[in-house]
Amino acid sequence: MTSEVVLLDTYVSGFGMRARIALAKKVIQYESKEHGLSNKSSILVRMNSVHKEIPILIHNGKPVCESLRIVQYIDEVWKDKSSLMPSDPYKIAQARFWADFIDKKVLLASESAYHFEELNLNFELIVMLE
Repeated sequence: MTSEVVLLDTYVSGFGMRARIALAKKVIQYESKEHGLSNKSSILVRMNSVHKEIPILIHNGKPVCESLRIVQYIDEVWKDKSSLMPSDPYKIAQARFWADFIDKKVLLASESAYHFEELNLNFELIVMLE
């Protein structure tokens, strides 16, 4: 069965990196479409009309949004490849704990810093133009 896999992403996104790692570990061929964090293309808005954020995995025309959901989806769809999660329930709980920790403490902080820098540059440009 051939399938079309597209990842809407940006190289600076830690959330997107999570999806790229899962695709690489499962050795899944996919098309990468670069999207800036502030540029909301029509495909991005159409595929994630709720949050309008990346990453978005599009599999055979159907979108899967949010990086942890994307990783779970990849693991469940491509079961014939090695599992991304351990088989032991305790180890699964630990993996989920650390994934949540990384989301809340590391990735959100880095995304906020990126947006702050972007806002700061825009503010400097406005000041220069005045």
